[in-house]
Amino acid sequence: MTNRLGDVGSEIRCAKNFAHPKGFEIPHPKGFATPHPKSVIARLVRATHFSFGKNKLGRPDKPGDDDIFYICRKAQAAFIGFLASLFLCLPAHAAEPGWPAYGGDQGGQRYSAARQITPANVARLVPAWRYSTGELADPAIRAAAFENTPILAEGRLYVCSSFNNAIALDPGTGRELWRFDPKVSRDLDLANSYNCRGVAYARMPNASGACASRLYLGTNDFRLIALDAKTGKPCLGFGKNGTIAIDPGGRLEHPGQVGITSPPVVSHGVVVVGSSMDDNQRVHELLGTVHAFDAVTGKPRWSFDPLAGAKFRAGSANVWAPMSIDEQRGLVFLPTSSPSPDFYGALRNGDDHNAGAVVAIHIETGQVAWSFQTVHHNVWDYDVPAQPTLATITYHGHTGPVVIQGTKQGLIFTLARDSGVPFIPVVERKVPQDGATGEHLSPTQPFPVAPAPLSPHTIKPDDAYGLTFWDRGKCRDAIASSHNEGWYTPPSTQGTILYPFTGGGMNWGGLSFDASRDVVYVNTSSAMHRVTLIPAKDFRSYRAANPHHEISPNAGAAFAMRRDVVVSPLGLPCNPPPWGLLHAIDMHDGHQLWAVPLGTTEDLAPFSEYILGNVGTPNFGGPISTAGGLVFIGAALDNYLRAFDAKSGAELWRGRLPAGGQATPMTYVWKGRQYVVIAAGGHEKSGTRHGDTVMAFALPG
Repeated sequence: MTNRLGDVGSEIRCAKNFAHPKGFEIPHPKGFATPHPKSVIARLVRATHFSFGKNKLGRPDKPGDDDIFYICRKAQAAFIGFLASLFLCLPAHAAEPGWPAYGGDQGGQRYSAARQITPANVARLVPAWRYSTGELADPAIRAAAFENTPILAEGRLYVCSSFNNAIALDPGTGRELWRFDPKVSRDLDLANSYNCRGVAYARMPNASGACASRLYLGTNDFRLIALDAKTGKPCLGFGKNGTIAIDPGGRLEHPGQVGITSPPVVSHGVVVVGSSMDDNQRVHELLGTVHAFDAVTGKPRWSFDPLAGAKFRAGSANVWAPMSIDEQRGLVFLPTSSPSPDFYGALRNGDDHNAGAVVAIHIETGQVAWSFQTVHHNVWDYDVPAQPTLATITYHGHTGPVVIQGTKQGLIFTLARDSGVPFIPVVERKVPQDGATGEHLSPTQPFPVAPAPLSPHTIKPDDAYGLTFWDRGKCRDAIASSHNEGWYTPPSTQGTILYPFTGGGMNWGGLSFDASRDVVYVNTSSAMHRVTLIPAKDFRSYRAANPHHEISPNAGAAFAMRRDVVVSPLGLPCNPPPWGLLHAIDMHDGHQLWAVPLGTTEDLAPFSEYILGNVGTPNFGGPISTAGGLVFIGAALDNYLRAFDAKSGAELWRGRLPAGGQATPMTYVWKGRQYVVIAAGGHEKSGTRHGDTVMAFALPG
């Protein structure tokens, strides 16, 4: 598939220099006590062949006895000429596996053809280089997360720091080549941390000179910036001197109310960007409009409001998670979130329109191709949290192009890419109906028949976890005193158990897909929230009496809300471990190949791992898989990057990081050497160590 903007991974043609043999192509690289703020989990949960066709060689009209040698000489000359032309028309090392987009490719498969590092040698990985953004010294770092996944394009590794500094590095050494600082204010009141998950790269069609290739950067203060990929200088013809200050669609209540945390996407001459915004502040929240601009000029092309046409009072339903692109079909896939407010929907009767859904949009026009809801009338903050992954799978003998979507509920939906109709069947099942006063709950919710749910979703008081009779008893009491009917129990004034909690299940790290095996690799968390509705008239006094809890007003609604992680007085989750898992799913039939605990508590509470054992931790970030037979992942709440055997799930290696690795790694081959790179900067809501390091590992060389 050819990206009209010349995406690095697209098929490369070089007809002017060499008429290549038919079939030659370069494929796309593919009641509980308030936990102590430093307790183990409370700290963390506060809050991705050459193929040679036949080429006939000419023969002389009258071949002699040495005809075969003549043919061989001609073949040799032709082949040498072919190779010479090939290397003239390709950038150096273009055939080496790269990582040109946030998700590895535009469809978010997070898979690399790199195979130098294998289960046999991964234990020999060592640090190859490290780069510091310099932001650890910034006082605002305590309000930041470093969730960046770098991309590799045109021989440069592009990084986006927590404060939106775009940085180009040498892929082999980590040496800084250029840096652009958008001057984001440190006085923003951000609901979701200073953060930048990535940038987007594109090459302009028929362009040369400055800004022929571009980086697109979304900022915490809701700007979209186009930079020259070679120099880092703003593309002055884009927007106003390289920048678009995006219209939020209403008056901001405070600076930082709306921003951008996930990378833009670019295709067909259009750049598309979503938004991140406050939760649970008001009924009439800003709209979660998705904006599309001309990739060259920055002129508006279209906008999409997931709630357009809905006949109810609400806002938001924004797209804060990464998006994906189908170049051939000209579609962009949007993971939409819940309408405002998250936990009370009496003023939005119905199923929430295009909220809580995967929405396919024609990227050139903004017209909706199809929409599929993963949750109806969402009152659980179960956003669609991850990049939709585009793949082709064979399920029970039927092969087709699909969208694979993980959810906070721990469910994986598999949808036909052209229609949004479930490729793996989905059934509607009855769910609890005793909602709060005025609530209009959906009588059913959608459940895929496969894969089976990856996260536990029911718990009884006797299932409570604890190290002693005392703390286990406290957890038992907390569960027993809550409204708890399992999945989709509606929020209540009594206090309702949400299991999985609103961090997942799955979250923004998404999943990895190995097309050679039809296997999905994905990580999940397991913890509980208790959500309590508070009569609006009592909001101020209630919040004043509970200053260390998350209590939000839901202005305009009948109820405010309180959200707590359900933990013991020792700060451990009240639900039994494992609290974090890495899974492998065979998409041929949806069965789980293996699941292993992910992470330890050693960096949250030193030596606790010897008491707790291999319990896993909640995790933020995603996995990648490689042709070498490995799955790499950070994400857990300890300072490690890990490698697992893709076939067995055995942990084969862990590399120590200078800070928390709550980011999705990436990998590439540069000048014959494979590197695995991760941002190690921690996360202000996870309790992990802050940092500002991009770290690369490789085999000794």
